[in-house]
Amino acid sequence: MNAAKTMSGAMEGGGAYNRHAGLQAAGGTLALDALRLAAESVVLEMADQPIVIAEYGVSQGRNSQLPMRMAITALRARVGPDRPGFVYHEDLPVNDFGSLFEVLESAPDRYARDDPHVYPCAIGRSFYESVLPPAYVHLRWSAYAAMWLSSVPIPVADHIYVPCMKGASSAAFREQGKEDWQKFLSLRATELRPGGRLVVVLPGADDDGLTGFEPLMNDANDVLTQMADEGAITADERAHMVLASFGRPLRELLTAFEIDGRFCGLSVEHHERLPVPDAVWDAFLHDGGGARLVSRYAAFYRSTFMPSWFLALAQPNDAQRKDKLSDRFEHLLKVRLYARMEPLRSQVQMLVFARDGQLPRDRA
Repeated sequence: MNAAKTMSGAMEGGGAYNRHAGLQAAGGTLALDALRLAAESVVLEMADQPIVIAEYGVSQGRNSQLPMRMAITALRARVGPDRPGFVYHEDLPVNDFGSLFEVLESAPDRYARDDPHVYPCAIGRSFYESVLPPAYVHLRWSAYAAMWLSSVPIPVADHIYVPCMKGASSAAFREQGKEDWQKFLSLRATELRPGGRLVVVLPGADDDGLTGFEPLMNDANDVLTQMADEGAITADERAHMVLASFGRPLRELLTAFEIDGRFCGLSVEHHERLPVPDAVWDAFLHDGGGARLVSRYAAFYRSTFMPSWFLALAQPNDAQRKDKLSDRFEHLLKVRLYARMEPLRSQVQMLVFARDGQLPRDRA
């Protein structure tokens, strides 16, 4: 198996991510004011042209409805009710687009429900490639997606999670993260219109690179080791199970802007790191129910991260085995979570980038 070519997988299908991504929704909600201000600041020339919004990493669409509605409302206040608008939702080709289309068609709070001049679209492609034409998009949104790397740089056996890795392993992943982040920014800069805005929401990390997910990731790492000891997964599969995803400190995200405050025609308009409220823990404190608490944490973890590990399986398309492994993992994780009973102390990092009036030029 060539680990360097292994990409992250899509979220768990069948609408599971929609049902269990409350933490990501809470983090995205903290960036809504930044998105509204970005929509109010976007340059809107040529009144006869449609307004274009693009989202990178839509997954199954549940968490996209509120941000897209807010952006459309802010833009409508500027251009009136009749100017057409396109909303492009991007994700990997293996994404559960069926659940996305169901939300866009029938969810009570779908953003296009009362706006006949807004046209949702979907694109199955990696955002580490060109997704839309140059100078085409007015406003872009990406929440909890650009944390995923394009590939796993090296096979790692000591831990599944970058902040818990040691030495050369951690350095290799962080270098990959730097390259991918700059590629993501350069591609988005090319697709933005002059005066456009890009709003990115990511898991936050402190200056030491710690995200708050470390205890949960340690539990998950131990569960995978137990499953290997049980024979549920092979030693080779276990050795290749790693998350190509982690939060990065602000200084790492802003490295590309150190020379003159710009990168590929983008400048940083706003950045902020905030703690993410943990509604699951708050509910537990209010009415008890430890079993419900650990079930919700485990379901969040399963729906978000387990599909990436399945890429390490000898037969990654064996649906029956994946279901069995997911159930076993979720059970063992709940046992560990019940033993320590503590909240998820995560953070969110939001960044707003403005596109200048010149086409971006390549940087060496």
